[in-house]
Parts: sequence; C-alpha cells; structure tokens
Amino acid sequence: MKKSFRLLTILMIVASLVTLAACSNGGNANGNKANNNQSQDNTGSQGQQEAKPITFTWFSADPVSNWNNMQDKVGQEITKRTGVTLEAQFALDTNAIPLMIASGDYPDLISPKGDAAQLVDAGALIDLRPYLEEYGPNLLKVYGPYLDRLSWSAEDDSIYILPSLNAVDHQYMDIAGAFHIQHEALKATGYPEIKTVKDYENAIKSFLDKNPTTPDGQKRVGITFLADGWRIMIGVTNPAFLTTGAPDDGEVYIDPETYEVTYHYRRPEEKEYFRWLNHINSIGLLDPEAFTQKEDQYKAKIATGRVVGVIDQDWGFQDAVNSLRAEGKFEQTYAHFPVTLNENFKDHQLQSSGFMGGWGTGISVDNPDPVRAIQFLDFLASDEGQILNNWGIEGEHYYYDDQGVRRIFPEVQELKNNDPATFAKESGVGFYGISARYGDGVKDSTGNYYTTKWPEQVIENYSAVEKETLAQYGVNRWIELWPQPEEFPVKAWGAAWDLPVPSDSEYAILAKRMEEITFQRIPQIILADPSEFDSLWDAYMQELIDNGVEKMEDEFEVYVKDRVKLWGGKVD
Repeated sequence: MKKSFRLLTILMIVASLVTLAACSNGGNANGNKANNNQSQDNTGSQGQQEAKPITFTWFSADPVSNWNNMQDKVGQEITKRTGVTLEAQFALDTNAIPLMIASGDYPDLISPKGDAAQLVDAGALIDLRPYLEEYGPNLLKVYGPYLDRLSWSAEDDSIYILPSLNAVDHQYMDIAGAFHIQHEALKATGYPEIKTVKDYENAIKSFLDKNPTTPDGQKRVGITFLADGWRIMIGVTNPAFLTTGAPDDGEVYIDPETYEVTYHYRRPEEKEYFRWLNHINSIGLLDPEAFTQKEDQYKAKIATGRVVGVIDQDWGFQDAVNSLRAEGKFEQTYAHFPVTLNENFKDHQLQSSGFMGGWGTGISVDNPDPVRAIQFLDFLASDEGQILNNWGIEGEHYYYDDQGVRRIFPEVQELKNNDPATFAKESGVGFYGISARYGDGVKDSTGNYYTTKWPEQVIENYSAVEKETLAQYGVNRWIELWPQPEEFPVKAWGAAWDLPVPSDSEYAILAKRMEEITFQRIPQIILADPSEFDSLWDAYMQELIDNGVEKMEDEFEVYVKDRVKLWGGKVD
C-alpha cells in the first residue's frame, strides 16, 4: 500500500506541476480491503504509550504550512505518546481526490475537505461508528450531544468523517474578515471611519495620492486579491455576499424563513458590489495583476510591504504578514474591518452555524489497522492531546503560574508574535488539529482554556502598532468592530457549503457548470469599461438561466431542507 501511495503522490505531482496551490463499504467495521491487523495490545488512547511504532499515510486537501514531517517538538511528543508517525501528502490541486479514486489506492487517513462525498460514493471510507463505541471515549466525549450530527444522511447512519474544522462549542474570540488595510495608511489619513466599500476606497486612494511609492522607491499597489483557481471565491466573489448582509453559505443564499435557495450572484444587491469592483479597476485602484498572479507572486508582493489594501481572508496571506512581522515591518501589516456595500447592510460573519459536523478526517478501506488509527485520533481528542497541540510542551512552551493558570512563556509569545513561521515549524503547535476538538472559549477540567485564544491572550498577541490602531477606533480587539453573534439566530442548516451532496447528482453537475460560467464572466465584468457593465451583467444572468441555474437551486433546496429535518428542525 505504501508503494501505491507513493505512486499516487507522483501521479498527482505530475498532473499538478503548473497549478501548484493551497459509500458505503457495506456499513460494517470489517469492510477493509487490506488485512485488518488490529493491534491486540492497545485498549484505548492511553494504552498507546506502550504501542509499537506505526506509520500512517495521511492525505490532506489543505496544506499545512511549514510541515516538518513530525520532527517538530509537538510531533515528536505525539509519536512518543502514541507510537504513530504520519507520512503526509498534501493536495496540489483539485484533481487530487479524483486521481486517488481512479487509482483505487487510498492513504490510511484522509482529510478531504469538501470532497468526502466522492470518497463515500467510491466506497473509500469505512464506517467509524463501531470503532467509536469501543475505542473512542475521548471522541465521544468531545462530540457529546452533537454525535447525531455526524451521521452521513437520513438514509445512511454511518459516520465516515470525524469533524475537525468545526470546533465544538466554539466562541469567537477575534476575527479578521475580508477587508484589510495597512496600519500606516490609516495613521497617515487620520484613522478615518471604515464601514463601507466607499470608505475603504477613499482611505486607500487618499493615502496613495500622497504616497505613491514606498520609502525605498517601490510603486505602491492600491487593492489586490488572489483570483487563481478556487481562490477567486475567497477574495473576489465571497465578499459580494459578505458586504450585502448574507452569511457564508458557499455559492448559495438561503432564505432563513422558507429555506428557498438562490445562487447568490443572482441577488440584485450583489450586482452593486461587482459594480464597485469594476469602478475601482477603472480608476486604477485595483492591482492590474490581480487576475493573473499566482499564489506565490501574490504573497511575495504583499511581503514587500507595498500593498495598501487586501481583500481576502487573513489565512490566505498570513505567510506574507508573517514575513513582514519577522522583518519588523509592523506598520505595513494590516488592520481589519467589517466592510459593507452601504450602511443599510450588516456583516453576518459572526452568525453561528452551530456545531455542524462536516469537514474532518476519515479512515480509508486500505488502512491496515483502523483500531490504532482511531486510538490515535482519540488521543488527539483527549485533554492531553488538545493541550499538546494547542499549547505545546509544558516547561518549554508554557507553564502554570501560582494560581494554576496556564501561560505561555514570554519569550515564546514574542517568537509567536514576531516570527510565527519559525515558531510553528520548530514547535509544531497547531499542526495536529485533525481530530475532534473544542473551540476557543471552552475550559478544561483544570479551569484553563483548551486553546490559546481568549480575550486577554488575543490582546497580548497584538503588536504595539495594532494596539495603537485599535485604540484609535475605541476597541480592544478587532472582533468588537463586528456585529456580534447574539444579534443573529443560529442557522438551522449549519452552513450550505458543508452539506454532503452526492458527487454524481444533477445538482453537482449543474453547480460545476455555473462555476465555470461565473469564473469566466466575473473577471470580464470587473475589467470591462464601466459603460459596458450593465449589458455584460445582464448577459451573465441570462447565461445562468439558460444553463439551468433555477433547476440547480430547486435541487439544492431539497438538500437544505433534508439537513434541517435531520437535525430536528421543522420544514413546511
């Protein structure tokens, strides 16, 4: 199997050189293609401390930046306590899962993000429910009352994925949003109000008018984003619903009362957001390379310190910010604001989806020892495993003060703040969140937080420059600028992008067609002369209708309503 995995890796690399980025098996626990050599000397996660070494291949659809082959401090400690080493392979492009299925050979552990349905349909993942009942006490404890939300569907009660993206009982401690502007630009323009896209535009334009180049002579860039591949959704199209009062449900908008589904681009208010993008391009404020740059070029450009505004989620350019911090260029890092199209809209990014299961890690039918794999994931879900992953090693990364409060050593905190890339690679803190986990704001049995994010700690992580900017806006944390979770109802369907839609469904086929049309038309519309905007937009809307967008919406509405009913909600 290891040979097959290496062959698969080679195939995916060959298929992806030019685009480097980012089921049932019968429903029983013994449905593995490989010989099920379950370890007899392990009785749970604690018993793994005496376990013989084992290596599991692990595929992740998301790259782990600075992955160090478990040779970091936390990785070595996890191996010491469990006997498990992960041989990781990360997706190079969106063809990774289809290539895997076509080969018929699967890594032992798979974290497929939104492609789990393809693996389930292919019979690639085992049902984890029987293993959880016997070998997963910590997993069961964390998932607790939400265990039913792990069921695949109303027709299939199997558990194929152990959710990890969505942390249990998570409370927002901070947020960065999608609109970012350099601290030095805010300071130079007198810390203006930033609430609408026009405010954002004016602040950046005002700064550029007086400061067209950096002190070392580089031409400044007004606003940039990344539109390469799927990242066009994050920096270009998602802000259309974020700025117009809708929560993140992927490519659709769902009426919270009727559950009626609309392809979100068809909302009239979103047209006006794209008109604004067209406008800032026409006045030269938009980066002329925004639609042609690759991810490495994008990050390198931001890392120079010459990009005034960025539209993206913070994780999308964090590496570049880390570089700026490491060089002491804190004035060129970014402040964050909840920007809307106008003041009639309210940013919904903090609206709760509740615990919705979803993206996480599954065990493949090729795994030679599912028991050891579950025990490994159970260890990561334990208090011991979560504290290790979130905090590091006691005595090296953190300590307990006289009051029993867990605290990060000052020198460690300084390294985390000023050179987070080096800290992450050396420590491995945060690399191993691939199992059940509690979210920010949840306390363990000692009364300490599971994660290192709580209000006081968040503030400690800010640079002096950030604190100065925050003070100018009368808040202590960025999140205080946003409409708060209690201002919104919890969404009854979780999040639409998380729904397990069959990969061969008519919806999936139509959705792919809409995506191809949208990804072609949106750049054309943004880059067009403003006089052509309305006619191009109308043609785009008609093309969606001609290609079945209404049928796509109707079919997806069925999935939404099924999710609501599965979770105990009422549907008329």
